[in-house]
Formats: sequence, C-alpha cells, structure tokens
Amino acid sequence: MRDGAYDCDVLVIGGGIVGLSTAYAITRAAPGTRVTVLEKEPGPARHQTGRNSGVIHSGIYYRPGSLKARYAVRGAAEMVKFCAEYGIPHAVTGKLIVATARAELPRLHALVQRGRENGIPVRELGAAQIAGYEPEVRGLAAIHVGTTGVCDYTAVARQLAHASGADLRYGARVVRVDRRPERGVAVLTASGDVVRGRVLVNCAGLRCDEIAHLTGDEPDVRIVPFRGEYYELARPELVRGLVYPVPDPAFPFLGVHLTRGIDGSVHIGPNAVPALAREGYAWSTVRPRELAGTLSWPGSWTMARRHWRYGAGELRRSVSRAAFLTAVRRLLPAVQESDLVRAPAGVRAQAVLRDGTLVDDFLIREGARAVHVLNAPSPAATASLPIGREVGRRALEMLEGA
Repeated sequence: MRDGAYDCDVLVIGGGIVGLSTAYAITRAAPGTRVTVLEKEPGPARHQTGRNSGVIHSGIYYRPGSLKARYAVRGAAEMVKFCAEYGIPHAVTGKLIVATARAELPRLHALVQRGRENGIPVRELGAAQIAGYEPEVRGLAAIHVGTTGVCDYTAVARQLAHASGADLRYGARVVRVDRRPERGVAVLTASGDVVRGRVLVNCAGLRCDEIAHLTGDEPDVRIVPFRGEYYELARPELVRGLVYPVPDPAFPFLGVHLTRGIDGSVHIGPNAVPALAREGYAWSTVRPRELAGTLSWPGSWTMARRHWRYGAGELRRSVSRAAFLTAVRRLLPAVQESDLVRAPAGVRAQAVLRDGTLVDDFLIREGARAVHVLNAPSPAATASLPIGREVGRRALEMLEGA
C-alpha cells in the first residue's frame, strides 16, 4: 500500500481499558502517530473492564519478578495519580486478607513475605486487632495492605479514550483480517467497512485468540471464559472497606471477597464457574459454536480433570445461595441470607495452554506486524497504564521497522 492508502499507523482491536491504554500510550510517546481503535460494542469498557469489582490491586499476590507483580505495583500508584489528575472517583482504602482456618496461616505468612519482596507495605494483625479495621469480620490472623484502593474503571476507560486522541469506532466487529508483512493489515468489519493500518494491536480480551487466528498467527492458547457471579450486600454498613480470604496459590482466582465500591455499595464475590459463551453472563446464555470451541481444546479437559474438586465447589456456590452464604460467613458471620441481593456478573478471559495450565501472568506475543495481548485478567485494570506502555512500545518498534 502507498502511504495514502493507510487509514492509520496503528490499528487497535478492542476498546477495553488495555486497548485504550495502549492507544493513550502510543499518542503520548509518539505524537502525530495515527491510531484507530475498533470496538464491537456501542461504547468502551462493556465487558471485563466494566464488570469487575473496581479494585486497585496492590500486587501482593503475584510472584516477585513476574509481569503481574511489576505492573500491578507500578500501575496502582499510576492509577491513583491518573484518577486524581482527571477527577475520577477513587479512594485508597487499604484491605484485609484474613485467615479463617489454621491451614491458611502458612499461606498468609507467605503472602507477607511476597508483599515485602514486591516492595508493598504490609502490617500483620492478630485476631483481636482485626476488629480495629473491620468490627464484623472474624479470623485467626490477618494482614493489612495499605496501598489497595477502589475506583471507577469505566470512567478511567472513557478518559483514556478522550485523552488518546485516537479515532474511536464503535459498533465495529472485526470479521476478517488480511495481513501482508510487506504491506500492513486490512481489517473488514461486520458492517462492510475496511480499515487499513501499518501495524495491528490485538487487545480483544474475551476474543483475543480468535483475532490472533484471523491474522494467521497461532496463539497456542485458548480463551476459556469463567463467569464471576456477585451479590450485593443489603446491609453495606457491615463492611467498612475491602476484605479478602487467603487465596489458593494453585489458582489465579482470589476467592469470594467483600468490596466496598466507590459508590458505597458492598459487593460479595466473585466465584468462578465455566461460562457457556464468551460473553455468557448467565447460565441461560449458551452459544453452541463458542462452547464447542472450548470443549474441543485439549487443555479444557485436562484442566477439568486436574481441578474438578475446586470446580465442583464453585459450581455448588453458583446454584446454591446457602452454599455461597456459608463461604461468606467464614469472613462475615453476621451476614444473613436476606442480605444477599443478586448483582450483575462478569466474565474472565482466562488463557489456558494445550496441557491444561491456566496462564497465571500477562501474556503478550508478537507476529508479523501484529502484537497480541493473549492473557490480561485481573489485575489488568490496575496495571493498564504500564501494560499499555509496553504494548505501545512494541507497536512503535514494529512501526519503525515497517
């Protein structure tokens, strides 16, 4: 293509917080770079970004040296600064991680060490000290992490979209990608529009593996969607801030926790159950083709055989309010079944390898004239600004090479 035949220099697919952070980073690092963002929904942040608990994670859970650890610690401070700069509702509340059984105490102590290795201030608490932070919470021991907070990530995404100066095209579902390494990429949308760019960035979240396949790249992972189901607490006065259980290190899920949001409401959850569609926000949402794609991936079956006991517990809490209540009462004994009000669910885009391994870190891969973000679950929203810079840096290097 001749220079005039390109609609943009960098074509970003996906208008969630990672895609918009990437557009923002590119235009900040290289003013004058033309960036177009294609988003299939009528507005930004309609899926993972806009359907999470709004927590600004500290980075305490993540393996020292991993992308998650580095980006979360850095990203939390940057997210607070970004929200303050643009007047976006946020608060640095701190959080408790509470051990409710003796078997959890070694894991709690390991988190203290991990937090210190990641440069995160952590305070250890005895059982009697928990009430000083959360009077209604009970446990054997806890740690307080002061750098955790909450914000409105949908508002963050909108501000990134505005500040990036990118050409934002909503309702633009990608159905075909024609990539020629010597000529760039041409993308066809469902409405029949063709958008041409020099470099493509794939930030499609729940559909990132599908977009990678459309470009001709083999991602070697499959997105297996997990629905996270939430309740809202009818008596929010029972919880002052954020309260988490001690997570199982074998899984990239944090367990059922209590989150006081920026609006003062308290959400409980999520649990994690297989979704029957990429955007399966309820058991009633079933898309046979997408379900068949999940079931045909060898890693799905290996994962199920390996972790069926954990999965059975999650399923039980999904179908039984009483079972969910039992899990919550381990942290908050005062809660009653009448306190649990169903809230909107989210879906996590979990990358699973062929051997059944759940990818536990951010995964960014490159192809000819393409950068693919293939795993960006929590804490991706927290870490979105440094992730965007990293993805943007790779795209700009490709652009220079092109």
